[in-house]
Amino acid sequence: MRRLILLCSLLALTACVDTTGLSADSSKGINPQSNASSIVSVVEYGDFQCPACRSAQERVVQPMLQQYGSKIHFEFRQFPLTAIHEYAMMAAEASECAADQGKFWEFVDTAYTHQDDLNTQAVEEWGNQLKLDMTLFNRCQKSHIKRKAILAEYDAGVKLGVKGTPTFLVNGKIVESTIDAVGNAIDGASDGTGVKL
Repeated sequence: MRRLILLCSLLALTACVDTTGLSADSSKGINPQSNASSIVSVVEYGDFQCPACRSAQERVVQPMLQQYGSKIHFEFRQFPLTAIHEYAMMAAEASECAADQGKFWEFVDTAYTHQDDLNTQAVEEWGNQLKLDMTLFNRCQKSHIKRKAILAEYDAGVKLGVKGTPTFLVNGKIVESTIDAVGNAIDGASDGTGVKL
């Protein structure tokens, strides 16, 4: 019932914002430091307000991309923990709006680097720093047009067994959120070529 009330409220708010030129789909794509042709898929389910996700960005994601970037394709999926993180959904929506302007991964780096500052004003400042078209970025956020795609990623994560953040999957299997565990899973999933034929 609570989710229905929230959805109705969002639909009412969305109706007030011009969505011309906006897309409801996610356009973030794979991390550009990874390899689209790889047979090894690494997916992170994350929340931009989650302190453990910020730590994983530094201790798992960055070293993983340095060591395995050419052997994997790496994707980020939204898993905002709205019950405990006030700004999680807002940050997820902002990241998806930044993705429409080709700046998703830059937004990720900025959000985790400045996570302690996360609020509506900070996201506005980040958008300016990333040189986004702020009229489009703000209209995208206010429309909540990305929320359905975010909730779809969240629901897909739950079906895969994701219970919290960060959660890493290598070729669809959940692995411990450490560079050793992720690296071992990548090595085990690779056939030596690491490229689709």
